[in-house]
Amino acid sequence: MHSTQRLTEQRLDRVLNERIRPAVHARSVPVEIAIWSVPGEPVPVADGLAAAYEPVTLGHRWGPPWSTSWFRISGRVPKEWAGLRVEAVIDLGFNVTGAGFSTEGLVYRADGSVVKALNPRNAYIPVADPAVGGEEFTYYVEAAANPNLNDDHIPSRTGDQPSWMTGVGSAGAPLYQLLRLDVAVFDAQVWELAQDLDVLGELMRELPEADPRRWQLLRTIERALDAVDLQDIAGSATAAREVLRPALAAPAAASAHRMSAVGHAHIDTAWLWPLRESVRKVARTLSNVTHLMDDHPGFLFAMSQAQQLAWLKEHRPEVYGRVQEKAKNGQFLPVGSLWVEPDTNITGGEALARQLIHGKRFYLDEFGVETREMWLPDTFGYNAAMPQLMELAGVRWFLTQKISWNTTNKFPHHTFWWEGIDGTRIFSHFPPVDTYNAEITGAELAHAVSNFQDKGAANSSLLPFGYGDGGGGPTREMLARAARLEDLEGSARVVVESPAAFFERAHAEYPDAPVWLGELYLEFHRGTLTSQLRTKQGNRRSEHLLREAELWSATAALRTGFAYPYEALDRLWKTVLLHQFHDILPGSSIGWVHREAEQTYTAVTAELRGIVDAAQRALAGDGDGTVVFNSSPFTRDAIPALGASLRTSSAGRPVAPTPYGDGYVLDNGLVRVRIDAQGLVTSAYDIAAGREALPPGAAANLLQLHQDFPNEFDAWDIDAFYRNTVHHLLDADSVRAEERGLRVVRTFGDSQIEQLISLNEGSRRLDIDSQIDWHENEKLLKAAFPLDMRADHSSAEIPFGHVQRSTHTNTSWDAAKFEFCAHRFLHLGERGWGAAVVNDSTYGHEVTRDVRDDGGTTTTVRLSLLRAPRYPDPNADQGHHRLRYGFVIGADITDAVREGYAFNQPERSLPGSTEVQPLVTADNEAVVIETVKRADDRSGDIVVRLYEAHGGRARTVLTAGFPLASAIVTDLLERELDPRENAAAVQPDGRQVRLEFRPFQILTLRLRPRTAD
Repeated sequence: MHSTQRLTEQRLDRVLNERIRPAVHARSVPVEIAIWSVPGEPVPVADGLAAAYEPVTLGHRWGPPWSTSWFRISGRVPKEWAGLRVEAVIDLGFNVTGAGFSTEGLVYRADGSVVKALNPRNAYIPVADPAVGGEEFTYYVEAAANPNLNDDHIPSRTGDQPSWMTGVGSAGAPLYQLLRLDVAVFDAQVWELAQDLDVLGELMRELPEADPRRWQLLRTIERALDAVDLQDIAGSATAAREVLRPALAAPAAASAHRMSAVGHAHIDTAWLWPLRESVRKVARTLSNVTHLMDDHPGFLFAMSQAQQLAWLKEHRPEVYGRVQEKAKNGQFLPVGSLWVEPDTNITGGEALARQLIHGKRFYLDEFGVETREMWLPDTFGYNAAMPQLMELAGVRWFLTQKISWNTTNKFPHHTFWWEGIDGTRIFSHFPPVDTYNAEITGAELAHAVSNFQDKGAANSSLLPFGYGDGGGGPTREMLARAARLEDLEGSARVVVESPAAFFERAHAEYPDAPVWLGELYLEFHRGTLTSQLRTKQGNRRSEHLLREAELWSATAALRTGFAYPYEALDRLWKTVLLHQFHDILPGSSIGWVHREAEQTYTAVTAELRGIVDAAQRALAGDGDGTVVFNSSPFTRDAIPALGASLRTSSAGRPVAPTPYGDGYVLDNGLVRVRIDAQGLVTSAYDIAAGREALPPGAAANLLQLHQDFPNEFDAWDIDAFYRNTVHHLLDADSVRAEERGLRVVRTFGDSQIEQLISLNEGSRRLDIDSQIDWHENEKLLKAAFPLDMRADHSSAEIPFGHVQRSTHTNTSWDAAKFEFCAHRFLHLGERGWGAAVVNDSTYGHEVTRDVRDDGGTTTTVRLSLLRAPRYPDPNADQGHHRLRYGFVIGADITDAVREGYAFNQPERSLPGSTEVQPLVTADNEAVVIETVKRADDRSGDIVVRLYEAHGGRARTVLTAGFPLASAIVTDLLERELDPRENAAAVQPDGRQVRLEFRPFQILTLRLRPRTAD
């Protein structure tokens, strides 16, 4: 037989796209259109409805970038349409982008109630079903003229950018043009025919050429197309569908892969749009979702990010009410357990705990639901403390998808147990469809089946479907595909069900799934550890200030009756958690987002400092002395951890530099540091150990400038070839000795760096305080510390512990980690001696090693200080920065942990006369007290969170600075855990609790003060 395959496939495409789909709304009449352009930011609905509208016609150009326009649409249903389904069809100027990347609109009735949303993939308004002939209608559309900033459509990735790419607010010429606006009959039979042909045509294309089913579908489609009268699509649709019916009725094979489809709309809380637009995207998406649920009672939709639902409750309570209604009948499914979908590399440990606490508590309070899954499809890698945090929050399952973006190694599993640094395991799934925005196409299903790594042992996967990133969600076309693919020969089985149902089934099917130990490192988007430094600094500063505010407020409340600021701390935590979203904190949003974030962090800092100051003043009392507060969990300068003492001497003063040859030396009796005439550290000598830290002829604190122009995503990526070009910043404009240290100034390009290099008495830490005026483009600035050390691994701080990474590149997995995350410290060591670098706001690090001609090994640590990407913010990181880092000479892991806290939790001094005994102490340095606060239920209980920080077993006695009525171990939500497995008995003295820890274990204790009889 001669093949007509290509001819029939081309015929199907043209008939479907040019004849059948347009015939769904073939009978139409025009409507009246009027517009009101909002002068500024979006307005309340009542203002939009009451505005003065001006009539316009099709072709009208509207919408400068980021502006809002309201359209009033009015008309009358023709009498001859009585009894039919009638819809308004609107094209606001939609282009070929996804649902959330250009103009969007939310439709209201005249009374202000929401109908549904409009976007390029969902462009209709239901008018009547069945229609009443002659009935009048009026709708209002709040239309957002959002510019399309997606990577393939930005005006330019080089040279000048339009002002609206970087500014705040609307400006410029109109972006959009009204292309269609009429009212039409919805022809259900024609629409169903389009879905039939769509599903069978896509299935046909994905089947192997040798599969008879492919050729049977080809002939069936050919006969169906023959049955379509192109001059009377509506009149011939039923006959064409009859031709297709047997092909659609053929059941799937018994061995067919099962795909659990759940509606989903990943809404980036900010990205190529500001936060205020995300608030509206949530309302648009969920109005569409609830509308779709009315027509499809079997449709289930999963939504993560409690923050977005909190926005909906505040800004669109009527839509929120619909969501709660659909949650009660089981269609709307809160998932994820988190406040937002945060970055989990940069976010601190306590903040990740609060993401879970506030997320889960919102779902419990608002929906009565205890979420059991963590839903993080789009985050740029996952730290190795996450499994334990999940378990402590009552989370059983983990879902991600982003690891499919690896550029070097394919992740070996799709269903697996993820084991964290403490040994906790969480059942995890990574959908083989390789997208969290599936449309349930034949190509997607075929890819999922062929890609699935666990064939033979398991046969189930999850399919999140719906337009996302910019929101939009599922459509009626997607649900039509799911219905046809539930049991269809040649295809995977598609079953719409909840994530919980999938995970229960997958666990039962594959209980002995393989184990992945440690971090889920994304081999991509490494630049997000460095981009937008000010945003990262605001987060780091806020996390530590929140810790201080809770500590001193709890201490003052118990000791002085200070009013604990529950409401303020709750609000401030949620503000910080919001900005940990995985396109804000990583620095991958437009400039508008980051400028607002900087302003927000400034306000958060000021309020938190006010809370800390008020609590400390209440504790310090009156007097002329100086009370020094130490919020670090380690004693320093004789000031107790988490307490305060009267200062009687000036401890820890900087040593003065003394001339040495043509340079200077800093010597405090513990370490001796030599700095040459160009301001480079040429020797770092550990006096007690009798050991030089630097290799022969090497210089530390060497600033290096690299060309930084990745292949794909500017703000996201650092590609390995950046190392091929480097400029060492060797020459100094000036090197000047001061009482506090050495001040070194360097100029390069259009930028300048001024560094104060200092060493304090009694300290092994060389401090580098940098003021940088940065005006480079597509450059990466690093600081290098070469060490005379043969270290086979580095130890980088992560939330509640540290993770070891190889310094060699034996495997492609090792080599791919050429840029990685460390929080406050990075430690390297060989037996008997080590060193560490600490920082106040740097996350991107690397370690390389080389064997010298003398046989020694040079292991080099480099910190990534600044980048200058051009997209999506052409002005990213331009301007003035201050950042600090330190070099700890002769340090074990205990020293690294202690110095990391000290560097980020400065002492605070106030006038007063009262010493402050800590609320709690631990007698083992391996056990770190991370959090001290009052219980969220306002009972007056004290909540203490501790963790083992060295990676070994530990015992400690926790001593309370107040009599104890009881002590219990709780989960993160401060609910008691099973006491048979989590003992925390108060000792006979009434103040002590004995605790045991496994490596990196986190414990949360709830301490109830004993009241006087």
